[in-house]
Amino acid sequence: MTPHILLINPNSSRATSDMMQTIALRAAGGRLDVKAVTADRSPPMITTPEQLTASAAQVVELGTAHERDCAGIIVSAFGDPGLAELRRKVNVPVVGICEASMIEASQGGRRFAVATSTPELVEAIDQRAFDLGLGHLYAGVRCTAGDPLALAAHAGLLAEALAGAVRDCIDLDGAEAVIIGGGPLGQAAEQLRTRFGKPVLGPIPCAVERVFALIERDGVMPQAI
Repeated sequence: MTPHILLINPNSSRATSDMMQTIALRAAGGRLDVKAVTADRSPPMITTPEQLTASAAQVVELGTAHERDCAGIIVSAFGDPGLAELRRKVNVPVVGICEASMIEASQGGRRFAVATSTPELVEAIDQRAFDLGLGHLYAGVRCTAGDPLALAAHAGLLAEALAGAVRDCIDLDGAEAVIIGGGPLGQAAEQLRTRFGKPVLGPIPCAVERVFALIERDGVMPQAI
C-alpha cells in the first residue's frame, strides 16, 4: 500500500470523514497521501463527555488494525479520545487534533482560546490544555448558542456562530490565537481562517503539520505520493 497518514474519525459520519480527509490532504500538500477510517459505534457527532470517553476504544482498535500500513496517525476528535493508549500500542507517531492545535496556538507564548459548538465538552477541552502544560496560556472556551447538531446541519449558520465565538475570544478574553475546536468543524475553520486580525487555527491542518514533524524527527519519512 502507498505510504500515507491515517486519519481516524471517532464520529460515525462518513461525510465528516470525507470532509476531514479533504482538509488533511490539502494540508499535506503532496508530501504523503491521507486515508480516513470512520468509527461505527459512535454517534455522527460526539457532543458529550460520555460519548467522547466511549469512542476511545474503537479509536485504539482502528489505529492498531491499520498501523502496519501507515506512517503516522491522526485522531480527529477534539478531545483526543484514545490518544494515549494508542500511542502505547503502535510504533508510528500519533497525534490528536486538540493536542496539536493547542501546541501550535501557544507557540511564542501566545495566549490562546477555543471556539466551539459543543458546550458539554468544555471541561474535557479545559483538561487537555492543563494536561499539556499550557494552562498558563489558556484563555478558555467560547461556545455557540443552541443545539450543536442542529447548527452543524447548516454550514453558513455554523460558520457565523463560530465567528461570534472567535470574536469574543479575542475581544473579551484577550486571545492572541483562537482554535476552532472540533474535527466536524473543520470546514468552518477553513472559512474563518483569514477573517480576523489574529490567527484562527483549524485543528486538522495543525495535526497534519505535527505528525509530519514527528515523522521527520524520527527520520522515517516514506516516499511521497
